[in-house]
Order: sequence, then C-alpha cells, then structure tokens
Amino acid sequence: MVKIAILTGSTRPGRNNESVARWVLDQTKKRGDAEFELVDIAEYDLPLLDEPIPASLHQYTKDHTKRWAEKIAQFDGFVIVTPEYNHGTSAALKNALDYLYAEWNNKAVGFVSYGSIGGARAVESLRLVAGELQMADVRTAVHLSLFNDFENMSVFKPLPVQADTLKTMIDQLVRWANALRSIRA
Repeated sequence: MVKIAILTGSTRPGRNNESVARWVLDQTKKRGDAEFELVDIAEYDLPLLDEPIPASLHQYTKDHTKRWAEKIAQFDGFVIVTPEYNHGTSAALKNALDYLYAEWNNKAVGFVSYGSIGGARAVESLRLVAGELQMADVRTAVHLSLFNDFENMSVFKPLPVQADTLKTMIDQLVRWANALRSIRA
C-alpha cells in the first residue's frame, strides 16, 4: 500500500495550517487504499537552507537535513497544505522543499490551499517547484476561502463541497502514487 504524507506548509504561530492538515487526515481515515500520515514541518526546525552543496547532489552534511530526508524518503506521495502569503506559498514550505531533491523525485503530489482567493496563486507557484523536483502533480486541488471556509478567518469550518473535492484529489493522488512506484523501483 502506498504511503502518503500530509505535509503542513506553515510554521507561523497561530497558524490555520494545522487544522486544515488535520481535516485532510480525518477525511483520509475512511480510505483503505493508502496509508496517510501528518508530517509537520514545524517539528523539523529547518533553518534557512544551510547546506553547502546543492540538494541535487545528495550529499547532505547537516543532521537536520538527514533527519528530514529520512522522513520524506518514506513516502510515495504528498498532500501539501499551503497558505497563500503575498501571492505565493510560505517561506517555510519553500525552504523545506528546497532542502531535498532525490527524496521528492518520481512521487505524486496534490495541493490543499487557503487564502483570500483560496490559495490558488500559492498552488500555481508550487506546481512549478514540483515540476523541477520531478514530482507529478495531480490536476484537482482543494482551494479553501478564508471568507467561506473559515469563521472570522481563523476557525476552520469547510463547506461540505470541499470534502468532495478533497476525495477527488486524493483518488487521483493515490492512482499516481501507485503508478510512480514502478518508476522508482
């Protein structure tokens, strides 16, 4: 069975990200076609990229990088939960992605985003990053509005349609994660 990480995309104090990621995890508990695990980038305490050698050469020197690489290598796919800050993703998420290379290659990725227009611009920029990391991004994404899916822009209360969209995205993600396993073998 494929393993999918639900990756938080923010380390900000008081973040909405954790409640959204937990909702994704709760929605996946009903499935029997993959294993899902919440991976919180805040727990890895990654400083601003401090590896002296590019990640593509796979010569990690820092213990925090090795620990991060070991965790990410375990998964066949990812659901990235991202906020939208200033028309892009969070610096913490971009930093976490930039730390590694081979651990992301030939794996599937789907996106759950939130912001004033549903985080669409953050996802758009992440699709470019995913392509460079040789990840296969699925078409469907969940775009949560701070105005419609949150109470007072802080208490997460998604509209019912969001669960249907998430299911479609996860269906696509699991199929791609299974297909890409053979490429990595």
